[in-house]
Amino acid sequence: MTQTPAYSLRGRLMGWIVLPIACFIAFDTVSLYQRALDAITLAYDRTLLSSARNIGELLSIKGAELRVELPYNALEMLDNGDARMMYRISGFSGEFLSGYADFPAYARTPPRRSAYDALVDFYDGEFRGEPVRIAALYQPVASPDARGVALVQVAETLEVRRRLARQILMDTLVRQALLISVVALITWFVVAHALRPIEALRAQLESRSDRDLSPVTDPNLPTELSPLLGAVNQLMQRLQRLHGHQRQFVRDASHQLRTPLAVLKTQVQSAMCAPSKDASAALPAMHATVDRAIRLANQMLALAKVEQVQGQPEPATADLGELAREVAIDLSPLIGERNLDFELQAETSLVHGHEWMVRELLRNLLHNAIRETPKRGELLLRVANAELLISDSGPGIAPEFRERLFEPFHTGHPTVGSGLGLSICREICNSIGATLELENRQYAGRLAGLDATVRFRPVTEVPPT
Repeated sequence: MTQTPAYSLRGRLMGWIVLPIACFIAFDTVSLYQRALDAITLAYDRTLLSSARNIGELLSIKGAELRVELPYNALEMLDNGDARMMYRISGFSGEFLSGYADFPAYARTPPRRSAYDALVDFYDGEFRGEPVRIAALYQPVASPDARGVALVQVAETLEVRRRLARQILMDTLVRQALLISVVALITWFVVAHALRPIEALRAQLESRSDRDLSPVTDPNLPTELSPLLGAVNQLMQRLQRLHGHQRQFVRDASHQLRTPLAVLKTQVQSAMCAPSKDASAALPAMHATVDRAIRLANQMLALAKVEQVQGQPEPATADLGELAREVAIDLSPLIGERNLDFELQAETSLVHGHEWMVRELLRNLLHNAIRETPKRGELLLRVANAELLISDSGPGIAPEFRERLFEPFHTGHPTVGSGLGLSICREICNSIGATLELENRQYAGRLAGLDATVRFRPVTEVPPT
C-alpha cells in the first residue's frame, strides 16, 4: 500500500495564507501598473494635443493660400530635452505644408468621436526607425476669402514615457515586495504561536513512560484541538483495558494451569510408588487430568484470540447454518458417546460476524449442552432466521450460579469444565453484535432443561455505529 507522504502543517498554513495574498498583490501590482501607464499616456497625450493646438492656431489664409508662420519660441516648445518632438502640417487637400517632409502622412480613418473638445486622433507609429506617439489634429482655418480644415500631426519619442513607466513599476514592485514580506512575517509568527500548544502536547506525550496510560490534560489547548485530545484519551483508555486484559490473562493462566499440572504430578508420583497393577489403574485418572488441562489451554487461547479478532475489520458474512452443521459433525463423537437423541435443524442463514468467532461460539455452547444433557437425553440444535437455539434436557441453571455464570473460571461443576466457555461466548457476542440468553425451560410445571438462544445480525441489517 502506497503511503501518503508526510507534510508540514506549518508549511501548509503558510502556503494557504501567504500564497493567495501574494497572488492578489501580484494581480493588484499589474492593475496598478496598467492604471499608471494609462495615466502617463493621458498626461503626455494632453501635452501633444496642446502642442498641436498651438501650431494649429498659427495657421492663416492669405488670399486663397494656407500659410503657417512658426516663431522661434514655438520651435523651442517642440524640444523639451528629454524627448524629441516632430511635426507635419498638411493643407486642405493633404499636401505637405510645413514640418518634416518624411514624416508619414495620416492614413487612418478619422475618429467620429473624441474625448477632447477637438477632433484629434492619438495613435502609435514609427518615424525614422524609432517608435513614436502621434497626435493628429484636424484644425479648421477660415478667412473672408476661403475656409477649410488642415491636419496638424505632432509626434513624440517614447523615452520619457518608458523611463517613467519603469520607475513607477520598480517603485510598485518594491512596495509590494515589502508588503508580502511583512504579511509573510506576521503569518509565520501567528502560525508559530498557534502551533505552540501542539508542540507542548507532543512534548508531554514524549516525556511519558511506557506504562503511563492516564488521561492527557492540557488546559492551554485551544478548543479546536479538544476533539483530538478526547480521541487520544479514548485511545489511552482502550490501551489501558487491553493491558489490563493481558495482565489478567497471564495471572489467570498461571493460576488455572498450575492446578491440573499439580494434580497430574501427584498422580504420576502415586503411580510410580504403587505396584504395577495399581499403577495401570491410575492411567484413566491421569488421562482425564491431561484432557482437562488441554481443554483449559485451548479455551484460554481461544479467549485471547477473541480479543485479537475484535480489533480486526469485520468480514462480510458467515453462514450460520453451514457452521452449525460443521460443528455438529466435529462433536458427533461426544454425542454418540453419551447416546443422545440429537436433532439438527439448520437452514442457510447469513449473519454478520467473523467466521472463526461464530464457529467458536457454536462449539462452546454445543459442548456445554452435550456435557449437561444426561445419557440418552434429548438435544436440539436449530438455526432459522439469523437465530440459534440449543435446547438440552439437563438440570438447567441454579439461581445461586446465574449471577456469576459469565465470569471467567467460574462453573457450577467443581470438577468438570474450566469456566471459560460462557465467558468466551459472551465476548464473541459483544464483538459481533449478537445477544445471548440462557433460560430454564419448564414443562408441565417442572424443569425440563436449558435453552441457549443467540440472535445475530442478519446481513440485511445495517451494522450499528
